[in-house]
Amino acid sequence: MTPHEVRTHDFAACRRGVDPDEVREFQARVADELAMLNEAVRLLSQENDRIKRALRDWQTLHARECGPPQEHPHNSGHW
Repeated sequence: MTPHEVRTHDFAACRRGVDPDEVREFQARVADELAMLNEAVRLLSQENDRIKRALRDWQTLHARECGPPQEHPHNSGHW
């Protein structure tokens, strides 16, 4: 659902209806919150893409610098 859909949704009239001004005020608040959340998701998605690219670049560079792992016939460590 988009903020525009929230703002422009019409409700059917009924016998014991609600205050239309309150409904519109609530719709405006919900639409504003939805717009802010959509923007936050967009920005986080961009940041996520940037971090993924940086990680891939680092992995490529690291793989070039280190070369393939070398086989050791025995463990030379303390344990």
